[in-house]
Amino acid sequence: MTDRKSELAANLAAVEERIAAACAAAKREREEVTLIVVTKTYPASDVRLLHELGVRHVAENRDQDAAPKAAACADLDLTWHFVGQLQTNKVRSVVGYADVVQSVDRLKLVSSLSAAAEKAGRELGCLIQVALDAESGERGDRGGVAPDGIEELAAAVDAAPGLRLDGLMTVAPLAGEYAGRQRAAFDRLMDLSTVLRATRPAANMVSAGMSADLEEAVAAGATHVRVGTAVLGVRPKLG
Repeated sequence: MTDRKSELAANLAAVEERIAAACAAAKREREEVTLIVVTKTYPASDVRLLHELGVRHVAENRDQDAAPKAAACADLDLTWHFVGQLQTNKVRSVVGYADVVQSVDRLKLVSSLSAAAEKAGRELGCLIQVALDAESGERGDRGGVAPDGIEELAAAVDAAPGLRLDGLMTVAPLAGEYAGRQRAAFDRLMDLSTVLRATRPAANMVSAGMSADLEEAVAAGATHVRVGTAVLGVRPKLG
């Protein structure tokens, strides 16, 4: 086993231990939580090692990094999640490799994703990104729609050919009433998920929690946690 593979294996084991302990504390089955490894800024070689170690869900947030990496790993059975703010001029590229876009936060993006998915003959999973720091009608500092905009976007995804509504995603906000209160933020997201699932039971995915706060997300009921640093190490500085 190479040094890098050994390092990733040890980090994965530590994260697995944290998720398992959080599930046990919340009286949840371990199988209820899916680990998504956020591989942004790391090379395709790391993605291949992670696959060898059993990882099947990976996430990226910049198309210019993700597209070549996904192409280099096209032979692997991976589910690719796009988690960054997505500009419409990047949609066609992203739809070429992403299985799920977790950052759907405006109607224009829904129509662009739908057109690209139709053209590519693909069905694309969509999560509505919820900004818990946004006022009504606004978008959050880190992307996302205010909670009262969820229904409008959900209806648009429902009606859009080539798209499938899978659930909700949030990033713990840095400002507003939930700043520094991750558990409260994730509890709020679960409440919003409950409302969504009342009319759309299949949209049951709740993506929340990262390296620093995955325990709070699991305790709240998240189905997917997005972990980067705790698996891959501290990211190299860009530029």
